[in-house]
Amino acid sequence: MVTYELRGDVALIGLNRPEKRNAISDRFVGEIEAAVLRARSEARAGVIHGHGKHFCAGLDLAEHVQKTPLQGVEGSRKWHDVFTLMEFGRIPWFCALHGAVVGGGLELASATHVRVADETAFFALPEGTRGIFVGGGGSVRAARLMGVARMTDMMLTGRSVDAETAERWNLVQYVVPEGRALEKAVELAARAATNADFSNYAVINALPRIQAMARDDGLFVESFISSFSATTPEAEERLRAFLEKRAGKVAAPGRS
Repeated sequence: MVTYELRGDVALIGLNRPEKRNAISDRFVGEIEAAVLRARSEARAGVIHGHGKHFCAGLDLAEHVQKTPLQGVEGSRKWHDVFTLMEFGRIPWFCALHGAVVGGGLELASATHVRVADETAFFALPEGTRGIFVGGGGSVRAARLMGVARMTDMMLTGRSVDAETAERWNLVQYVVPEGRALEKAVELAARAATNADFSNYAVINALPRIQAMARDDGLFVESFISSFSATTPEAEERLRAFLEKRAGKVAAPGRS
């Protein structure tokens, strides 16, 4: 159900259940977990993508209706554990989105750090119309990205939105032409893979936690993270390279 490929320092994990629009089952979650753990051990960045016409159409409802309440809770907590491996891990994760990004598919995408959608992508959280509720972390991750009011609208009405709207709502950070999402996500991941390991770790682990803190607490923690990161050997070398004009300056958008 999951493919794995290593391109240089970037691990690619592909959802490969196209006959089910890559709907997520418990077995699927287990295979994603194994692939994420492998990527953490041998890559410096990762990309999640979907095979076939869709990224992921969400939860495998046929499996879900057969569960007892306790089994449902246990399944949901497993999703939380696996998605947290990406969100608060050692490497940054990028997501290439096309076609359906629905329900659990949107929850999975929300656990990555940067999302790239092509123009075919559409986003929905139809749980309210199915008589269920999100269980893969969407009430925390997706709601923080787009806001509670928009997520409430999507869940109550079954509304779907296109890639352009998703970018406006902060669900995705890039929109590219049809068929180009994976290429763009790999390009971005390869760029992130060249960053200092500690900087990447601080960005993906400290930023969301600081946002959850009170203002003064967040500023206090920021001071320690900033100071500690600047004293790592890799940071010292990179800063020295910049001061000695061996590293390029930040350019305006569209310029090299």
